[in-house]
Amino acid sequence: MVQAIVGANWGDEGKGKVTDVLAARSDVVVRFQGGANAGHTIINDYGKFALHLLPSGVFHPDVINVIGPGVALNIEALLRELDGLTERGVPAPQIRISDRCQVLMPYHVDFDRFEEERLGKQSFGSTKSGIAPFYSDKFAKTGIQVCQLYDEPLLRERLEIALVKKNCLLEHLYHKPTLKVDDLVAWLRPLAEKIRPMVCDTSRLLMDADAAGKTILLEGQLGTLRDPDHGIYPYTTSSSPLAGYGCIGAGIAPTSLKDIYCVTKAYSSAVGAGPFVCRLSGDTADELRRRGGDAGEFGATTGRPRDVGWFDAVATRYGVRMQGATEVVLTNLDVLGYLDEIPVCVAYETADGERITDFPATPVLMGCKPVYEMLPGWKCDIRGIRDYAQLPENCRRYVDFIEKQIGAPIRMVSNGPKREEILNR
Repeated sequence: MVQAIVGANWGDEGKGKVTDVLAARSDVVVRFQGGANAGHTIINDYGKFALHLLPSGVFHPDVINVIGPGVALNIEALLRELDGLTERGVPAPQIRISDRCQVLMPYHVDFDRFEEERLGKQSFGSTKSGIAPFYSDKFAKTGIQVCQLYDEPLLRERLEIALVKKNCLLEHLYHKPTLKVDDLVAWLRPLAEKIRPMVCDTSRLLMDADAAGKTILLEGQLGTLRDPDHGIYPYTTSSSPLAGYGCIGAGIAPTSLKDIYCVTKAYSSAVGAGPFVCRLSGDTADELRRRGGDAGEFGATTGRPRDVGWFDAVATRYGVRMQGATEVVLTNLDVLGYLDEIPVCVAYETADGERITDFPATPVLMGCKPVYEMLPGWKCDIRGIRDYAQLPENCRRYVDFIEKQIGAPIRMVSNGPKREEILNR
């Protein structure tokens, strides 16, 4: 059985903890897209961790963790993460890397940084992790696959092709030193040897596991609204965080995907540039950001303060629909316990004064304002409650209201950052 866990919104929905819970019930956990540009925060008996490239099954010794061919593989970052786990007492996890996965090169990070600097105020809010240049190379067919690392003549040929345009840009657009093939090969050679024992045909591994009735969990990064086709383009990531892409980025038949868990917060948050209709400011934003999650609303990868706002039913309904959610997980419900009343955005008002309930394309979205409906708060701390029925009545009414607004069943509710703070509904 193949399941997927994905984000409904801008990313930062709290997928890490939910993935950790589902990973404990899985045999294989797969990262299928993105790179070290975003992170999942997990709190367990070993401590608090921010995973970037590693699948969230790494805390479960019996789980096989797969880096799929859709991932931007920063080998140095992956090895640092692995070392960071074992240094803190986590047993060495089982890691498998697709031989078709492509390698994120140092020049991808450089080009990402140079371009953001060149764009200045018109930049896209990149994490400067090299993701956009990496995927540009992948689809321009000038990328380097992991399997090519073990054929040095071929590797040199591939790098020579790639560096023609890159050195031209470095010299004439960015006015930076040019690159040499020998330097890159020397950098890659020891890294390739370190990961060699992990490299295999992961598509075959997954197909065999599926045929044997194993549970496979596909783990998405970011969320619907950062999708380059269906999100707030151009303020998006460069790979698809949709469950539909999960089978491609993992390497498994789409007919195998059965369950799609779509995660959303009980309020809104986002890191990165682009329109965010429910964005709060001033003391109201500071208070919500400070209370959000175990360590406040700050990006797991960048440490940047997240934009925060009230729950956006327009954006979330769209996100849930595009993901094809079979069920929704609502996180951070406990954060809202300090409020007398809780606004929920149920519609947008466009720059022309039209009220809309469908999520629009970016040019219209840029001029939208939120239309709120007020719900009564519950004014108490709900952490420690282990039975959904024991939640305050207004808290349960809030969940009911959101479920009706987004049009998908909310089956799990998180009332704290720890693994066990999940209520089944």
